[in-house]
Amino acid sequence: MKKDVVQLVIFHLGADLFAADIFAVERVLRYVQPSSVPGVPKWIEGVMPYRDKVIPVIDMRHRIELSEAPITAETRILVFNGTGGWIGAIVDSVSEVAVVPNASVTPPPQLFHGLPAQFMRGIAKVNEQVVVVLDVDRVLTSTDRLAFERIIETLEPAVRA
Repeated sequence: MKKDVVQLVIFHLGADLFAADIFAVERVLRYVQPSSVPGVPKWIEGVMPYRDKVIPVIDMRHRIELSEAPITAETRILVFNGTGGWIGAIVDSVSEVAVVPNASVTPPPQLFHGLPAQFMRGIAKVNEQVVVVLDVDRVLTSTDRLAFERIIETLEPAVRA
């Protein structure tokens, strides 16, 4: 693959299009109900086993402050491979892998503020549509991960295994 292009996994949250760099997406899984964990923020749906580990599963709608939506046959869990490890992310659907020029991913406009803006790597135009490109490492910060791991440690060993 040429270095002047980027491959983006395009997914939906409501009517909006989002993307993550293909190298940050470990796998796309069919939705399975995560095991709930008491005492975590509302946007952490729970945990799930993945390759002999227990990983946090984030509801991306809650994380970026969108309204709830029902789980459908199209709902997926993207397993992000961030610098802190794997994270499951519930999305409404996954539509495609798009190859776009690096130059078409531009920084977010100055008018973007607040919680959703902190997760943005940029904005891209894909097939004449605007796509918000996420920075996967900001979806679950190191502070969030440490707090989550402390909660997991308090659970019974059988739950963590």
